[in-house]
Amino acid sequence: MMEIFKIKKIAAKEEYERTPVPDSELKGSRGFLGMYAGEHAAGTEFVIGPLFVAHGVAAGDLLLGLLIGNLLAVLSWGLITAPIAVKKRLTLYYQLERIAGKKVVRWYNLVNALMFCFLAGSMIAVSATAVGIPFDLEMPTLSDWFPRTPGWIVTVVLMGGVITLVAIQGYDKVSKFANVMSPWMILIFFAAGIVGLSQLGVGSGEGLFAIAQEVIWNGVPLPGMTRFSIWHVIFFAWFCNMAMHIGMSDLTILRYAKSWTSGFAVFAGLYLGHFVAWIASGILYAVFLQANSGSQEFAPGPIAYQTLGIAGAICVVVAGWTTANPTIYRAGLALQGIFPKVPTWKITAIVGGITSIAACFPALVMKLLDFVALYGLLLMPMGAVIFADFYLSKRMGFRSEAALNSGSDFSLPALLSWVLTLAFCLGLNLIYGVEIFFLGLPGWFVAVAIFIALSKMKYPVSKPLVS
Repeated sequence: MMEIFKIKKIAAKEEYERTPVPDSELKGSRGFLGMYAGEHAAGTEFVIGPLFVAHGVAAGDLLLGLLIGNLLAVLSWGLITAPIAVKKRLTLYYQLERIAGKKVVRWYNLVNALMFCFLAGSMIAVSATAVGIPFDLEMPTLSDWFPRTPGWIVTVVLMGGVITLVAIQGYDKVSKFANVMSPWMILIFFAAGIVGLSQLGVGSGEGLFAIAQEVIWNGVPLPGMTRFSIWHVIFFAWFCNMAMHIGMSDLTILRYAKSWTSGFAVFAGLYLGHFVAWIASGILYAVFLQANSGSQEFAPGPIAYQTLGIAGAICVVVAGWTTANPTIYRAGLALQGIFPKVPTWKITAIVGGITSIAACFPALVMKLLDFVALYGLLLMPMGAVIFADFYLSKRMGFRSEAALNSGSDFSLPALLSWVLTLAFCLGLNLIYGVEIFFLGLPGWFVAVAIFIALSKMKYPVSKPLVS
């Protein structure tokens, strides 16, 4: 009887998919501090930190690059995304529907949901590498694309089911879980760095500098990996969450904020996660490589377990969980935009199933840097469209929220801004060899320019406001 009541309660939970969040549901910055700390000091950190080591980043390049790149990301959230979120208080998907029309947004939502599923899937796989330790599960390697054993598939699917049960209960449960777990995880990351350095033989400040340069981030990539420079670090730190800030996905989360300044709460996640945690997990991987010379195994669970024991393995499980939770929640909202009559909790359950299947493929972990960059790039142009519509429509003389105000379900300027921007980025990559990590910045300006030009032609306003 209690289970039936609980399911009914979840089904009745209002997530305000097509209406502004009411004042009674607004939250202070404290809730966002916990959620962002949990989300960004989480599962991806156990992958990205080691991948920087594998790509041969030099120690000085890593430190300076992370300081600069994370600052740019904080400013992007706080100055670009958050003001729109608290002004409109709408999900990304409904806000975009008002600008681009339902027909365009259906395709965007589908792409968005799939990218979220793959990202959450990679985090479920990260958790599975720790869950499989007691069962002596065969772990994936840097070159794996497909699952190695049936045991891997079973472990991943079970993890996905548990994580989905939390995600379907809505934003409150997702936020509370992150708030409870994030302080402990951050302490584990700090401990990982300290214990790992001790195992590498660091006994003084001079020893730390020498070990960092010669053993951990020595500027020499592992076989088969390309070398990363400081520019790779800066742009990856800035744009690894491009879909969330300048891509505007976090309109969905920050619409609950009482003030736009809550957007700056992300600094808790970035400088504890994308700085401390990336460095700490890189140290863990260096310890693992030293103890397992020539090993191609790349599994966050065993890497953390070797240095921190059971606490490290548990941290990997929880870290993957706290990233997958809000990601599955966001994917559910994206598909809810395509199927508005289906309750969000049901769609989120379906998303959890898709995510669990995707998690079976280790390539999502091994190619995480490239995937995250591609994911942000695919969604970035629509974020530029929302930015231009909100900040520039009056100044540049075109109609804001054109699809809504013209009674249309299709906006050609929005669609062409998306398609032509991606074509431009593809051209830079294929013709000039510009790596995917660097395409987001020029692409964003191109998307804004295309949308403004086409909107002025399609939806002109006779007297633009100049201020």
